[in-house]
Amino acid sequence: MNHLLTLTAMRVRLALRNKMFFFFSFGMPLVFFFLYAAVFAKSDPMQVAYLLGPVLGLNVMGSFWGLSAALVMFREQGILRRFHVSPVTELDMLLSSIFANYVLALPTVLVELLLARFMFHVPTLGNISSLWLLISIGIISFGSLGLVIASVTNTMQETQVLNQLLWLPLIFLSGATIPFMFLSIAVQHIALFLPATYLVHGLKRAIVDHVGPTALLVVLLSLTVWFILTLFLSTQLFRWEPEAKIGRKAKLYVAATAIPFVLLGLWEAKYGRVIAEENTTIQRIDAAEKAEKEKAQQPPKPTAETPKAPAPEKY
Repeated sequence: MNHLLTLTAMRVRLALRNKMFFFFSFGMPLVFFFLYAAVFAKSDPMQVAYLLGPVLGLNVMGSFWGLSAALVMFREQGILRRFHVSPVTELDMLLSSIFANYVLALPTVLVELLLARFMFHVPTLGNISSLWLLISIGIISFGSLGLVIASVTNTMQETQVLNQLLWLPLIFLSGATIPFMFLSIAVQHIALFLPATYLVHGLKRAIVDHVGPTALLVVLLSLTVWFILTLFLSTQLFRWEPEAKIGRKAKLYVAATAIPFVLLGLWEAKYGRVIAEENTTIQRIDAAEKAEKEKAQQPPKPTAETPKAPAPEKY
C-alpha cells in the first residue's frame, strides 16, 4: 500500500511539472465547455444543463489518451526498467496510474460544474450522488482502457494511431459532440455497443432528469465490470522493458474487454430503452423552454402599486 501511494504521489507531481498537461487537461476542457455553453447552448440555462453531460463525458473519456501515452513513453525511455528493480509490482504501477489520473481529472470537472451553476445559472446540477459515481467510475474505467492500449502497443506511434482510432468513434457516436437523436437509427444502434454512449447518457439523465444511482445501476455495473476486465488484461500484458514486444495474437485478447457492452448493446437494441429516454429528455427540455417563453410573453398583472390610467372626463 505504501508503494502504491508513493507512486501515485510521484505521478501527480510529474504531471504538474508538465506544461502540456495544463493545456490538454485543464485548458482544452474549458475551451470545450465555453464552446458548448456559450455558442451551442447560447447561454440558455436549460440547454447548458443538457450539454453539460456531453462536456463532462468528453473530459472523462479523454483520460485514457494521456495515460496510455505516458506509460509507453516511460517504457521507451527506460523509466519503467528502474521501477522493475524496486519492490514495485505491475499492479502497483497500473493502479497508481489510475489513481493519479483520477486526482488530476477531478479539479477540471469541479470547475466546469461551478461555472455551469454560477456563471450560466443552471438551476440545478441534478442528482449529485449519481453524478459523482458516474464521473468516478468513468474516469477509472476509461483510464484502464489507456492501460490496455499501453500494454498492446510497442511504440509511441502505434499508441497514437490506436488512440485516434478509438477516440473518434467514442466522441462522434456517443452523443458527446453530435446530439444522439440527430444520428440515424442505424448509427444509434451501432452506438449502443460503445461504453461512451452509456456514460454520456447517464450523465445527462443524472443532471437533467435527476435520476438516482438505482436507475443508473446497469450503466454503473457495466462500467465497473469493464474496468475489472481491462485492469486484469493490462496486468497480464504489462511489460517493463522496451525490448519486450507483444505478439499480434496477444492483441486479440483486447476484444474480450468489450464483452459487457456487447451484451448490453444487444439488450438495448432489442428494447430501445436508451433511445426512448433520450427522446423523453429532449421533449421535457423543449416543453420547459416553451413554458418559459409563454411566461415571458404574458403581460404583467396589475398590482396595487401600479398606477391606473385616469378615467376620461365627461363633458
